[in-house]
Amino acid sequence: MTDSVGESGGLGHVVERAADVLSTYFVVWILLGSGLALYSPATFTPLGDHISLMLGIIMLGMGLTLTVEDFRRVLERPRDVFIGAAAQWLCMPLFAYLLVALLGLPWELGIGLLLLGAAPGGTASNVMTYLGRGDVALSVTITSVTTIAAPLVVPAWIVLLAGEEITVTFAAMAEEIVLIVLIPVVAGLLLRILLDRYAPAVAKAGLTVFPAISVLAIVLIVAAIVGLNVEEIFAASALVFLAVIIHNALGLGAGYGIGHATGMAEDRARACAFEVGLQNSGLAVALAVAFFDPLAALIPALFSVWHNVTGPALATVFTRMDDESTPAYKPTVASD
Repeated sequence: MTDSVGESGGLGHVVERAADVLSTYFVVWILLGSGLALYSPATFTPLGDHISLMLGIIMLGMGLTLTVEDFRRVLERPRDVFIGAAAQWLCMPLFAYLLVALLGLPWELGIGLLLLGAAPGGTASNVMTYLGRGDVALSVTITSVTTIAAPLVVPAWIVLLAGEEITVTFAAMAEEIVLIVLIPVVAGLLLRILLDRYAPAVAKAGLTVFPAISVLAIVLIVAAIVGLNVEEIFAASALVFLAVIIHNALGLGAGYGIGHATGMAEDRARACAFEVGLQNSGLAVALAVAFFDPLAALIPALFSVWHNVTGPALATVFTRMDDESTPAYKPTVASD
């Protein structure tokens, strides 16, 4: 019996360690996957037919990380949640619209930036908030709120900003978002409730493994889109890369600035920065492929790579700020 337990524990440790490596070096895998897709696009292009499925897996994993307690926080701290969600809903779509106009991006590329701007916060924001010593509970709550509202918010922005230039209906896009985002998140939440009640050990294992599965799925999504758009990436003008860089920077800066301007504590302002600046680019990619020209997925795909560079970089800046401050900063563990 002892040997069996030891072997099980050893295997569990190996799996946990492997999952930790996958999650910790997220940006490395993104860059590696993108590089391989540029070198051998045919290897990854077949994955393009499964982007929605992979995004659904990511959203299921997000649901597994949530608890009823996370949603109770919405009622306990509605002000900061509302500010963070409103900043994300308003800033990023408007920034995208202005950049499309100012940079003169062609329609096929511009709609991709609009989709990216209208998308909810991504799960990467929760990870970066943790790494940057921000308020993780607030980050998770804002991500949950913006994700659940996505079937209404995203189509509304696209119809408003793109107007007569699109033939996609509000209902069709809302239905797609419900299928690949909302249903998997709710399913993950319900599964978490059942596992916590009847199989807590399995729930604990799932929380260890699923973040790594989500990382792998995101890497494959990015690689698929890079593979599908190799020629366009090499031919892309500096304006495309500039649009991605500026959009991300404006989001991070606006989120942090709005957080402080509205009186949030430092850790909550950091959470707000990541929530506004790091979008669910996987959803934008899926919608671009499903409803528009495949070229529309180019900017969201590039954003997937770029924000996984700037996110850890900003988290590092925040931690260094703490290390250099006197007395040492201690992030909020439990608020209100």
